Amino acid sequence: MASYDTPGLTYDSEVHYDDIIPPQPPKRMPKVKVKLLLFRKSAHVTAITGNANFATPLPSAASFTAALTPYQTALGNFNTAQAAAKLATTNKDTARATLENVLTARGNYVELTASSAADPAAVVESAGFSTRSPKTPAGVPDPVTNLSITAGDNAGELDLQWDPANGAKTYDVELSPDPMTATSWIPQSSVTKSKAVVLGLTSGAKMWARVRGVGPGGTGAWSDPATKIVP
Repeated sequence: MASYDTPGLTYDSEVHYDDIIPPQPPKRMPKVKVKLLLFRKSAHVTAITGNANFATPLPSAASFTAALTPYQTALGNFNTAQAAAKLATTNKDTARATLENVLTARGNYVELTASSAADPAAVVESAGFSTRSPKTPAGVPDPVTNLSITAGDNAGELDLQWDPANGAKTYDVELSPDPMTATSWIPQSSVTKSKAVVLGLTSGAKMWARVRGVGPGGTGAWSDPATKIVP
């Protein structure tokens, strides 16, 4: 008579008693997408009513309906109010644009009428409009300081450098042969940075240089002149 330890005896699809049975994966329980029910509530109510799988649903049908009905009412009111708010916003923006166009045309009329008056600002203000403050021009650039001249990399070349001047957008550069006089200055190319390179000078000649800043507010004063023997 066969026993459990009889060699070769198998059970359950040829698995031997002495074999190691691999662990079985745990059964995964489905997770309900509760939030999705807010958008599929009618389908849920229809599906669970009379469903043999859920003979006594919890919460009860009455409790569910008591929570569902106020939400449906509130959601309907919200959607109606939201649509009304969007329409009101569109109407407001349209009316504002129309008014601004008419007001701009009225302002142009007042401005044109006031342009021939002795005191245009007073005429504009008499119509209930205010006048724009005139733009204040930037100040005249500060004088250029610390101008220095060094020998360039090649013969006949000088390198100029100075401190940036407040208010300057560009710089005028002038050179003068020695002796320097009021009429001996020769304009060079303007530059945007606080340095310049001058080429084509006569080696061994003594040259003078000066720089001034130029900005929206005008032209600054010339720097103190600096001098250098051309290499």
